[in-house]
Amino acid sequence: MQTVSALDAGETERMGTEIVAALKTVYDPEIPADIYELGLIYKVDIKDDRGVDIDMTLTTPNCPAAEELPTMVENAVASVAGVGIVKVNIVWEPTWTPDRMTDEARLVLNMW
Repeated sequence: MQTVSALDAGETERMGTEIVAALKTVYDPEIPADIYELGLIYKVDIKDDRGVDIDMTLTTPNCPAAEELPTMVENAVASVAGVGIVKVNIVWEPTWTPDRMTDEARLVLNMW
């Protein structure tokens, strides 16, 4: 028996695009680049019930923003129309390195 998603492909795509845009509004207070471009977001899973699970990391385990960044991510994603409960998980594997940054983040941080 094939299961059918409660969300159609168009709605999932719209939510995905808007979630990425929301993530790009969250900045690490110590670094002038957004967390998406920094490569801190490892996974975004939009579930059939519109809940969103996010796996993210921090630049270091003793990052000064460790307590506030997950809440900032949760609030930003929860503001997207149609999104249900947002759950943010901090993960440490794989370890974050500057190699995960996009070219846009490298440009902002002058890391060429």
